[in-house]
Amino acid sequence: MYSLFVKEIRAFLSSLIGYIVIVVFLLAISLFMWIVPGETNVLDIGYAGLDTLFSIAPWVFLFLIPAITMRSFADEKKSGTIELLLTRPLTDMQIILAKYFAGLVLVLFSLLPTLVYFYSVGELGYPEWNLDTGGTWGSYIGLLLLGSSFVAMGIFCSSLTDNQIISFVLAFVLSFFCYVGLEQISSLSLFGAADTFIEALGINAHYNALSRGVIDTRDVVYFLSFNFLFLLCTRTVLESRKW
Repeated sequence: MYSLFVKEIRAFLSSLIGYIVIVVFLLAISLFMWIVPGETNVLDIGYAGLDTLFSIAPWVFLFLIPAITMRSFADEKKSGTIELLLTRPLTDMQIILAKYFAGLVLVLFSLLPTLVYFYSVGELGYPEWNLDTGGTWGSYIGLLLLGSSFVAMGIFCSSLTDNQIISFVLAFVLSFFCYVGLEQISSLSLFGAADTFIEALGINAHYNALSRGVIDTRDVVYFLSFNFLFLLCTRTVLESRKW
């Protein structure tokens, strides 16, 4: 499993995909935080905070993470190496986890440079470091958990097809629906008492809770369960070849 994990990481970093994802993510966040005038610009609002990072990053992830995961199984199927991969002395879940953790590491790589923003905003505060450090770290944890959920959905969508473009579109639509779609449905007040339950099924409610810096066990369990569900669905798709 470790060798496959390393192979996936090398595949990302030996191609332009991994670098493009990281650069595009950092460029998009930088533009909104420091250059584009408006409420998202730290210099314009005169308030030292990272709210822009944690509000914009999920929307950037909606496009970038499907681009990371679209080749996970789709490329293996198209090139015909999927059968060779599945005959290795690894269980289906080990193969899935290797690809999942490789995608998660790339997400982590894209987040690490944003610590520069954290330092810059802390220095710009008056007085210096007049910043809710605990809340910021809680928000980082929430963003990482959000990214992990997008990775899990992306890998699942990649297992459904041998076309990377279709995989990308499916992952984007599914991630968008789970992120804000369920919340929008609940806001229509069509299902009475069930609206609160529908909202709780969506990612955004739990991400917003973590973004306030409050690490609630229920939110963490939600994300872990969400990821496990889609990894389990991916295993079911791979096992369907035996039916």
